Amino acid sequence: MPELRPWQRPRQLLRQLAKPSAFQRPRFSGTLKTWQLTAGAAAFGLVISAGAVAAAGPWDSSGQRTAEREWAAAQEAGGGADHEGRTSGRGPEAAPSAPAVLAGLGAPAGTAPKPTDRALADVLDPLLKDPALGPKRSAVVLDAVSGKRVYDKGAGEELTPASTIKIATAVAALSAVGPDHRITTRTVVEPDSKDLVLIGGGDPTLTARKDGRYTDTAANLRTLAERTAHALKDRDIDEVRLSYDTSLYSGPPQHPIGPNENITPVSALMADEGRLDDSTSGPAPRSGDPAGDAAKKFAGFLKDHGIATQAEPGPTKASERAESLADVSSPPLSALVERMLTHSDNDIAEALARQTALAAKEPASFDGAGDAVRAELAGLKLPVQDAEIADGSGLDRADRISAELLAALLDRAADPGRPELRPVLTGLPVAGFTGTLVDRYPKESPGTGVVRAKTGTLTGVNTLAGTVVDADGRLLLFAFMTTGTTDPRAAQSALDHMASTLANCGCR
Repeated sequence: MPELRPWQRPRQLLRQLAKPSAFQRPRFSGTLKTWQLTAGAAAFGLVISAGAVAAAGPWDSSGQRTAEREWAAAQEAGGGADHEGRTSGRGPEAAPSAPAVLAGLGAPAGTAPKPTDRALADVLDPLLKDPALGPKRSAVVLDAVSGKRVYDKGAGEELTPASTIKIATAVAALSAVGPDHRITTRTVVEPDSKDLVLIGGGDPTLTARKDGRYTDTAANLRTLAERTAHALKDRDIDEVRLSYDTSLYSGPPQHPIGPNENITPVSALMADEGRLDDSTSGPAPRSGDPAGDAAKKFAGFLKDHGIATQAEPGPTKASERAESLADVSSPPLSALVERMLTHSDNDIAEALARQTALAAKEPASFDGAGDAVRAELAGLKLPVQDAEIADGSGLDRADRISAELLAALLDRAADPGRPELRPVLTGLPVAGFTGTLVDRYPKESPGTGVVRAKTGTLTGVNTLAGTVVDADGRLLLFAFMTTGTTDPRAAQSALDHMASTLANCGCR
């Protein structure tokens, strides 16, 4: 067989990745394994992302991998946002060339040499002392193949994680509920009456839009209204008293930070995350009554299908005797996880935390969700002994977790024996291309296209945790945390430099 040219090799590798053997044990035996798929996805960046959709398992994100395939970084600059406001809107000038993106694939990730503790310390210690990182900082690097720690500083110290806590939320939800779970929004009618109830199931991605990003995969209020109208007409009903039920959730709906453009009051019923503009990610004006607004839109859609409503809808609780009429379901949980991580989506994060609480039969509130997430992670034997989980999004400064826990979460998600957790890795933003990393890595950076990481940003807090393929082709997992920073851009740059140093390192 003739030798393949460089641009042909990704296709050959993809054919190997698509084989069932790609999801077996991690020891290298001539076929590519799950951890190699992860390494390949990180190192290939946009070059092979279209094929990686088929290879990465049964999940297809409506954000991450589709965005990679279509070079979303160029099409939608600033596609993600953290908690400090909008990104600059600057996307990379151009995609890296194939040789740059493919760097690190010279040897299979399982046979590439493992970096040594001392060599990593030699390159990371000076970077971790950067004054831009503030007075408190911690770092952990794991070898993804063996799970062994190859670098740590302050690994067990609990610090404020900001948005990197979404990794914990994702792992807990996927473990407790499963990647195929879908969240249902439905309508019921009370017996022998015209009392129609719209029941929220906790799907923040439910949309009322006719078209736009995500509308082809999201559950749609318009569809639910059409189905409900048909069911009502079958009962010879053309006028109803509409109300809505949000009783699935309990506790205060307002996040402790108060009204904020980064999150809508948490409700079991909302449309388009309560956004008052046409955005799908990042900060935006938010509804103060997302359930009421969704119900009003639903009433308008019913009218379009010949069903009148007698008055403005108000809150209620459907009886156990209510009869089902119609329903719509969200994309699978795996896709919600990927969208949440890619865009640092706080509304999806709080919804996933409450899905975890419901699975554990805990109250679907901030407190109940925090307890359920922590208990689920403890059941996975993750180091949560001193962790404090106050919310699912990381907006609450009461959150406290360690770099050790963040790295362990990534390690568990990379475990070939835990395929249900794989969306945690596939959802991570790609440096220089997607989500919250779209404009943080310059084209010439060694981390561009090979670092995949979740960002975390609050005033005085900067964190970064994810995966990287080093110069020898070894997949590494890392978690960097800082507290007390005074210049967020300088702190982000310092963290990105650390991740890029790992990408550029043959640290033996």
